[in-house]
Amino acid sequence: MDCSKRTGHNVLLFSGMRTQNDSCSAPECYSAKVEASVRQAIAAKPKLVQISTAYGQPKDGSAALPRNKYVEIRQDKPQKKEQRDRPEYKTCKYTTEAIVTEGSEKGERRQVCANPDCPVHHPKKQQQRTQPDAGFKAEQEKRRREDALAQATGLRVLKAIGDAVPVRLMKLDLLFVVHRLAATLDERRLAILTRQHGIGKSKETDAPAKLLAAFLHKTEESTLGRLLVEVAILHSLHTQADAAKALRDAAQQYKVDIEAVSAKVEQEFAAKEKAKTAQKAAPKSQTKAAKKAVSA
Repeated sequence: MDCSKRTGHNVLLFSGMRTQNDSCSAPECYSAKVEASVRQAIAAKPKLVQISTAYGQPKDGSAALPRNKYVEIRQDKPQKKEQRDRPEYKTCKYTTEAIVTEGSEKGERRQVCANPDCPVHHPKKQQQRTQPDAGFKAEQEKRRREDALAQATGLRVLKAIGDAVPVRLMKLDLLFVVHRLAATLDERRLAILTRQHGIGKSKETDAPAKLLAAFLHKTEESTLGRLLVEVAILHSLHTQADAAKALRDAAQQYKVDIEAVSAKVEQEFAAKEKAKTAQKAAPKSQTKAAKKAVSA
């Protein structure tokens, strides 16, 4: 209000302009005031979108979106029917307030949509995303065909292998199945298997998988059949519930009395505990006997 360069400052000189806008008559002064106004507006609203009226790439370090990166929403109503479908006459959920910080009309506020994924103001880009070009579609179709061929071929080969399996598995068949199934077991399950069959000694440094592989190639056919069943059971042991069910099913299949086995294990544990107790008590008895002999 105290700027001496305003047209409304000297009322005698600019008396005919009283009814018009009171504007600054010095370009440098006016530009400084606009800059200050823009900074004040952005400070008050940090989320205010900054835009430029110029097209092309933004300047280095500039936060202003160029004209080709946003759609300005017009505030006036369309004058013709064909204008109603134009994006600039429509609003969307991304419509927001913006301020011109670069180019002409600097400092003025606008309503814009700057979201490139908006289907209202960027329909062509949206269409490009939802409708791939012919080359991309051809590549997808080629991959689908290759996958379908690979799937059908794999199933056909699997059927042919099944047809070729003899009624009674020979040693080579058992060896093949056991070897493939054992390869899917983790270290803990492999260690259980090697202990069950006494494969390797405690001082062996080789991994359980290597010890088992060497054992398989020199073992008897009957042992391979046993190993096949054991590997199948171990393969299903993921949780305690799985282990219990797998053992029950296998026991029922091969007529194993789980209760009798459990009772025998309990007897063995009780005998071991009794032996440990006796070993602990023996040194005490020997000590008492020694003391009596010394005192006598």
